[in-house]
Amino acid sequence: MKILVAVATRHGATREIAENVATAVGAALTDAGVEPLVEVRDAGLVHSVEGFDAVVLGSAVYMGHWLEPARKLAESFSDELRRVPVWLFSSGPIGEQDKPAEEPVAVEDLVRRLGARGHRLFGGKIDRRSLHFPERAVVAALRVADGDNRDWPSIRAWGRDIGSALAQVVRSTS
Repeated sequence: MKILVAVATRHGATREIAENVATAVGAALTDAGVEPLVEVRDAGLVHSVEGFDAVVLGSAVYMGHWLEPARKLAESFSDELRRVPVWLFSSGPIGEQDKPAEEPVAVEDLVRRLGARGHRLFGGKIDRRSLHFPERAVVAALRVADGDNRDWPSIRAWGRDIGSALAQVVRSTS
């Protein structure tokens, strides 16, 4: 089974999430007796999704929106993505959210358009030393502290859930 984990990241923290998801998906498939081939690629470098049995697409979130490479991938390949199991994830909320009941990223339309099996929102990471000046200004204006809010056990568990779901698809078609 060939799975694509495509990711849009600005400073690398979201790619680390994608890599952990990919490892967990592969481990769950292997445990289920399915031979996995899981590839992690930058969303902007994906020129086709043909040949993949499933896709996980994720993006860092800035000001409530996915990065352009992830949005473009979803738009460019929406027909193909609707034909395979797709999961989405976002990374970016940092610190305490003022309104935790509100979704900090607008992906409902994307979930619907792609027929995604789900969307997960993971905490992000802020390290001012890696930010460009405009990003540092926004972080300062929002009074966001440096920190890593990624929940690694939750990220890996989600990846294993995806792998288990894909193993069930393989069993049901065998």
